[in-house]
Amino acid sequence: MRGASMNLMARPPAQTPIRPPRLAEDAQRDWKRLAVPSGPVGVFEPGHASRLPVAARRWLLHAIAPGTPLLTTAFLEMHGRIRISGRWWPFDAGQVLKPSQGFVWAASARLAGLPVTGFDEYRDGQGEMRWRILGGVPLISASGPDVTRSARGRLAAEFVLAPAAALSPSVEWEHLDEMRAIAHVAVGSDVHPVTLTVHPSGQLVSVTTPRWGDPGGGRFDEHLFGVRVQRERTFGGFTIPSLAQAGWGYGTPDWQDGEFFRFSVDRAAYS
Repeated sequence: MRGASMNLMARPPAQTPIRPPRLAEDAQRDWKRLAVPSGPVGVFEPGHASRLPVAARRWLLHAIAPGTPLLTTAFLEMHGRIRISGRWWPFDAGQVLKPSQGFVWAASARLAGLPVTGFDEYRDGQGEMRWRILGGVPLISASGPDVTRSARGRLAAEFVLAPAAALSPSVEWEHLDEMRAIAHVAVGSDVHPVTLTVHPSGQLVSVTTPRWGDPGGGRFDEHLFGVRVQRERTFGGFTIPSLAQAGWGYGTPDWQDGEFFRFSVDRAAYS
């Protein structure tokens, strides 16, 4: 494992299907809409990666086992720590992810000993976040152009959690060098340049992209957002990041304060 330990332990996979967490009625509806299976798909063959840039080809051949159905709807269960107001708090979360179309990420946490539940999502071209404390008291409720634009950037970067999406028409590839390739990922009316840095083994080292946001609570603008991958696991033929850190200013002095999310993927399933 590269980098410092984050004290997040992988949990043994359970045998029960991944089901949506508790959500408000409208978010539950959005989860179900995104959870629609991918439809008839082929299976992965190494030749599918032949036209990709060298770094992207090396990653995809590592990330998808031959013969794996090219499913692009991902269901994830994870745990980790999120930094809020300078302190790290533990969380458990579930997510449905359909690259370039939408996601719902629902989590539960404890802040200062109080239970907090809620979700972030992007669907039908709109981003939203809604969080409550003690089960009913509003804590955060946000939507609008800034939230939507930021959610699009997140969705673009997370296509690596559903590697078959790399072959989608919504992704165009650009060669940088032997270690790096840029995926130009279309989400809504925006195209996001997502840079993958790939180890010679094929494992992802990092994922970075310019993303709309307000680090530190300042004004919204475009900032460098990145994910440092420390470990990976294989689920159903797909090898994905399973232990990682995420935040603003990756690879710059701003990373020390910009990192705000550490997660471990415990389970993943695809449809």
